[in-house]
Amino acid sequence: MKLDAKPEDFKIQQLGPCEITSPLHLSKVEGDGVYDYIQKGDRILYDVSLRQLNESRDQNITPISFEKAGPMEHIFFEPSQTKVAIVTCGGLCPGLNNVIRALVMQLTYRYKAERIIGIRYGFAGFIHQYGHPIMELTPVVVDEIHTRGGTILGSSRGMQDIGEIVDTLERLSINVLFTIGGDGTLKGAHAIQQEIEKRNLKISVAGIPKTIDNDINLIDRSFGFETSCAIANDIIRDAHNEARGAYNGIALIKLMGRDAGFIVAHSALSIPEVNFVIIPEMYFELEGTHGFLEVLRQRLELKQHAVIVVAEGAGQFLFENSPQHKDASGNTKYEDIGIYLKKQITNYFDEINFPHSIKYIDPSYIIRSAPAIANDSKFCIQLAQNAVHAAMAGKTGFVVGHWNGHFTLIPIPMAVKERKCINIESELWYNVLETTGQPMHMENGKENLTQT
Repeated sequence: MKLDAKPEDFKIQQLGPCEITSPLHLSKVEGDGVYDYIQKGDRILYDVSLRQLNESRDQNITPISFEKAGPMEHIFFEPSQTKVAIVTCGGLCPGLNNVIRALVMQLTYRYKAERIIGIRYGFAGFIHQYGHPIMELTPVVVDEIHTRGGTILGSSRGMQDIGEIVDTLERLSINVLFTIGGDGTLKGAHAIQQEIEKRNLKISVAGIPKTIDNDINLIDRSFGFETSCAIANDIIRDAHNEARGAYNGIALIKLMGRDAGFIVAHSALSIPEVNFVIIPEMYFELEGTHGFLEVLRQRLELKQHAVIVVAEGAGQFLFENSPQHKDASGNTKYEDIGIYLKKQITNYFDEINFPHSIKYIDPSYIIRSAPAIANDSKFCIQLAQNAVHAAMAGKTGFVVGHWNGHFTLIPIPMAVKERKCINIESELWYNVLETTGQPMHMENGKENLTQT
């Protein structure tokens, strides 16, 4: 759990002194029945273990911590003169509309912001040549959008000209920009914030982490993740019924997870009918005595059915000789591991005359566009509210996080420094192995656990 960083790396930038009294009318006294303002210096420890605390004390060093999110007694922006822009970028994710609605409601009813606009179709909406009109966002406009999936603002991938984006912010007299997106969006937000700083402008750039894969570093969960796992649970259950309906029936389900297998792992833990989980973080072999195909055959001989759940980014080393292509955001386009595995399984069993029936299911786009479930919806509101508190206080270049049960503020560069992935020596992955009964390794030359 060691983190290669220093305490000063987690200092949030401030646009200037906070000299305006907050309109929230909260308290500074415990026990009076009113929620208290966050105090300067309130921070959340990165590592809450006693061992780490003792090590820091013995070495006389300050442990790594995050600034605690929440309302401040004094704010930077005059609410009645504050103009806000909201943009959603990247792929769809359950909860996008919930976040938009919560931002508008918080800004309007709690801070009395003057004007809130939505930027259409991601960062492209800032670029004049595309001709995307802005959308006025009011409580009436966003009143029921949380009941629908997707985003009313639309989205897109790929970076646009940073200078032109900031030109548009200036032309529209924007004071606060909320960017809702994942790793690429946050990197774009950081570049925007740097250009704003170069021009000596007083515009706050706030990030709200949107990644269905739950792979943003230093944030223990992102909105949309729980919804994805809940919907995947139902799909896996039905796929299991399909597999059991045939002799040596195989259900192969591909779920989201480019570089991290959190959705696959958590979904498998939520429904113990899964027999194999394959994630991007693991290495495995197809052929040989301990390879995946032979282990799968052994499972079928034992139980006459099997359920396999694979993350979209798993097994990309199997395509190392294939040409690589990039998407609009500059990410490598991954080969379809689901279709590839289906073909390899079919060919292997046909060659050895092993009777089987395989069904392949890819529900990714259905899951991405679904409305958020209750707990995700609640989480979206809390993220948005804390983002508004921080932005109105003049904080900039941050992303709202959640860590050790608290909402936090993290400098964007630290959040995007590396992706969060599953450690295959972690408790989470061991829980998966215990639940599925799959071998600890599916590699020739390594001792395997017995499949049950």
